[in-house]
Amino acid sequence: MSDRFDIVIVGGGHGGAQAAIALRQEKFEGSIAIIGDEQELPYERPPLSKEYFSGEKTFDRILIRPAAFWEERSVTMLLGHRVASVDPVAHVLTLTDGRTVGYGRMIWAAGGDPRMLSCEGHDLAGIHAVRTRAHVDQMMEELDDVRNVVVIGGGYIGLEAAAVLRKFGKDVTLLEALDRVLARVAGEELSRFYEAEHRAHGVDVRLGARMSHFEGEDGHVTGVRMADGSVLPAQMVIVGIGIIPSVGPLLEAGAKGANGVEVDSLCRTSLPDIYAIGDCALHANRYADGAEIRLESVQNANDQAKVATKSIMGTEEAYDAVPWFWSNQYDLRLQTVGLSTGFDRTVLRGDPATRSFSLIYLRGGKVIALDCVNAVKDYVQGKALVVGGLAIDPERLADASVPLKQMAAEAAAA
Repeated sequence: MSDRFDIVIVGGGHGGAQAAIALRQEKFEGSIAIIGDEQELPYERPPLSKEYFSGEKTFDRILIRPAAFWEERSVTMLLGHRVASVDPVAHVLTLTDGRTVGYGRMIWAAGGDPRMLSCEGHDLAGIHAVRTRAHVDQMMEELDDVRNVVVIGGGYIGLEAAAVLRKFGKDVTLLEALDRVLARVAGEELSRFYEAEHRAHGVDVRLGARMSHFEGEDGHVTGVRMADGSVLPAQMVIVGIGIIPSVGPLLEAGAKGANGVEVDSLCRTSLPDIYAIGDCALHANRYADGAEIRLESVQNANDQAKVATKSIMGTEEAYDAVPWFWSNQYDLRLQTVGLSTGFDRTVLRGDPATRSFSLIYLRGGKVIALDCVNAVKDYVQGKALVVGGLAIDPERLADASVPLKQMAAEAAAA
């Protein structure tokens, strides 16, 4: 006989944990279970490539809540399990070990799996992703025997990993296939700043890089063969080229979606009594000019969790949260608010040479996003410009002597 719970949450990351927390905060008294594919209790993911990898934080310090918290709130943890299939009519999940779990309503917060390469040598030992504690623990175990590391991908994960590896004194080469790092998420000024910073710290940043395959001996990676025939020595390779959303069982059950599962403003999928949140939820976002997107951020996971749980509890509050992100590299703290997608102009506020500045993104004259490097006041005050979609004169935006909150107040009063 299968287990049955009033609410089943698939995924033990930020979104899944926050959904369970929010349900109890909303006085939901029914049974709740979290199905997680790792053996660990829910933990924070961003520190994996930052403080946890560098050894600044132990694992217990990145747990979202301690074990006692979940026990006291009667949240059942079904850890080390993956969902194989969903029967939306019978309201039953089948796990990969054949176990079945019934649900009244379900919140799908399964996130995604790291996108890996399929070229020759892709299965050699020493090639890693940075997505789970197990991934990072394995890298940390191997580090003593590593001198040369190749990082594939110039997004935030790759850059953060490169920064930590330089701290450990490793020789790091970073390969980015496009003509600049952070090309998909930031303007050129920010890309060039981070390229220069990493090079100044000893990272060999290679742009427009084309690799052929991995080479190895005795089952372990020894190098990366480039398209031009050269070989980069590597006892470790880190692949940071994005994720594949974990939505297969939902799509096979008939849910609408492709690159993620489609949800409405209340985070409902097209299947009855099934919600989806976090990295895998494809939703229309006003900060992306209404486009359907997936947002891979803690903010999105937590805010969508609250929307879904309120809907379950009978309070309909449409998802409309302003996106924000952060990244720590060396002594640089980057904080982003809004989405720069589709920008047609950038304004540089401050001087990158001082290592404290902001890049402001405009579309149609209106502020849509800010990237703030060691500029906390701009980040905090700039949120109002993004939320309000305010039009500010670019020359005034560039004047770092005038606080952004003053500009926001003037624009709102106009």
